[in-house]
Amino acid sequence: MDYTERTYRSLHRQGDLVHFQVAVRETDLDIGVRRERFSPELVRRVEELVKKERSALEEYIKRDPVFKTSLVPHATGDGAPQMAVDMAGAARLAGVGPMAAVAGAFAQWVGKALARHSRDVIVENGGDIFIKTARPRKVGIFAGPSPFTHRIALEIQPGQTPLGICTSSGTVGHSVSFGKSDAVVILSPSTPLADAVATAAGNLVQSEEDVQRAVDFAAAIPGIVGALAIKGEKLAAWGQIKLVPTVLRGER
Repeated sequence: MDYTERTYRSLHRQGDLVHFQVAVRETDLDIGVRRERFSPELVRRVEELVKKERSALEEYIKRDPVFKTSLVPHATGDGAPQMAVDMAGAARLAGVGPMAAVAGAFAQWVGKALARHSRDVIVENGGDIFIKTARPRKVGIFAGPSPFTHRIALEIQPGQTPLGICTSSGTVGHSVSFGKSDAVVILSPSTPLADAVATAAGNLVQSEEDVQRAVDFAAAIPGIVGALAIKGEKLAAWGQIKLVPTVLRGER
């Protein structure tokens, strides 16, 4: 599938925010902040933060290589950076390996730092989003070949944020998934937890009949506040999920 900026990054971008990109090796962030808070200096500070946290995580993985390769929960050892601890904790609750939470962890780490300077912040990392907002927002859902793609969006209210909105797919993107979902979207105040649970729930979807099973699995995990699973023409949802239609270009 064509998993490009045009097909998914446009779904969370907001017209009242300035969006910019920060890419450090595999970490590729799309960041939105209030216009009056944007500056080249802000971009530089975010780049430095990402480099610092990546370096700390990479140095830890050299001492504990199983942390990177394990597909099941793995406890951190002495001297682990806080990001690794957060990832391992999220993965333990979801029943997956720690790296299943890495994209959400970076999104939240950067998002929380920026939230001290901007009332509105969106940080997207490979389809995983940290959002803090002072106004209602719509976040579109990309579900690959499903007819729901570009047709529905999540409506997010300020009182729900800060919030992690993370997506796993077996038909879109390059992340490891043992399932065949078009999209499993998980909401949690913890973005690493939302990321890990999205992976675990997505692994459960092999056919359209499995979407309710994936949602029920996510709903049973403490800290999850919303879940949505899509496969083909079937959709299941639970919790703080408000779906609204997305108006496509050329439609009214």
